[in-house]
Amino acid sequence: MTFSPDSLDEARALLREFPVVDGHNDLPWALREQVAYDLGARDIAGDQGAHLHTDLPRLREGGVGAQYWSVYVRSDLPDAVPATLEQIDCVTRLIERYPAELAPALTAADMEAARASGRIASLMGAEGGHSIANSLGTLRGLYALGVRYMTLTHNDNVDWADSATDEPKAGGLTAFGREVVREMNRLGMLVDLSHVAATTMRDALDATSAPVIFSHSSSRAVCDHPRNIPDDVLERLPANGGMAMVTFVPKFVLQAAVDWTAAADDNMRAHGLHHLDTSEAGMKVHREFEERHPRPVATVSTVADHLDHMREVAGIDHLGIGGDYDGTAFTPDGLNDVSGYPNLIAELLERGWSKPDLAKLTWQNAVRVLGAAEDVAREERAARPASHATIESLDG
Repeated sequence: MTFSPDSLDEARALLREFPVVDGHNDLPWALREQVAYDLGARDIAGDQGAHLHTDLPRLREGGVGAQYWSVYVRSDLPDAVPATLEQIDCVTRLIERYPAELAPALTAADMEAARASGRIASLMGAEGGHSIANSLGTLRGLYALGVRYMTLTHNDNVDWADSATDEPKAGGLTAFGREVVREMNRLGMLVDLSHVAATTMRDALDATSAPVIFSHSSSRAVCDHPRNIPDDVLERLPANGGMAMVTFVPKFVLQAAVDWTAAADDNMRAHGLHHLDTSEAGMKVHREFEERHPRPVATVSTVADHLDHMREVAGIDHLGIGGDYDGTAFTPDGLNDVSGYPNLIAELLERGWSKPDLAKLTWQNAVRVLGAAEDVAREERAARPASHATIESLDG
């Protein structure tokens, strides 16, 4: 994958002024899986390319100015809440360990202050409503600890919301699910609709009073995978004020990779492994499968095709980037790790995207959306107290 030197120079110059806000990075989970949170064993101050997609030098090379660190835990864990707290602790310790590079951020103003100081604004997003164990009190606790978005589901349904990759049960959101959305609005926690079923997307857009995000999802019209966003949902983002952050995961952006991944997942299960296992053992199984069945390779152009379509449907004010680094086994050619963002910007420049449009894509939209959620929260908190609803009282 090659770009003209002028395009790459222009891309890097733009990112110095308007760096990338990336909506989703699974470094904390990778650190749990690889080294049990021993941050010295994976010192991201240096090159960790043999083990991780993410380290500080490559974040700098990639022009990243703000990162939503995913505090993801698997939905089949019996102790999802304490495991989520451990993920939050990991992010907190990373910020404390690298204060010259990472700045804690809770608000849009914090993001701007971090940019002005030359540090990477570090925010947190919880990936999956299982992390609150059907408790609005736990939701409020996560917000108090710094979590600024929650993905309503991961790969499995929760009791109050349907996932894109599970058998429908709730038909979207239940009454308690709608109350979760309203309480997130009251707090100022962004409602993240990546991973959820299209019915859940539509129900959440009906229920929310604040902008929503898709922290790492692409276009279903371009690649027909249930993790992607249908056009009718993208069309609703301008009225909602939210944003869709395109992801790079090949099995979500390239149709041939969708089919290959289904076979690779079956192979993982046949070896007694979770299909999302990115441990050394899991990666060994992946590599052996790939040697026998070469995988289709997505490229920077593949991702740009999604952005072109999403801009046409939703408009430039409603797009962002959510790479899903360290949460995927494979990445597109040219977007191999967090240093690759300039390649995507160069590709878009060569397709005729303007600098003002690219500034919205990389930085401005994400800052605006978080700020808008804060504005809604101020109004909602003044109008009503914290919800005391339970899943039993609404759905039971």
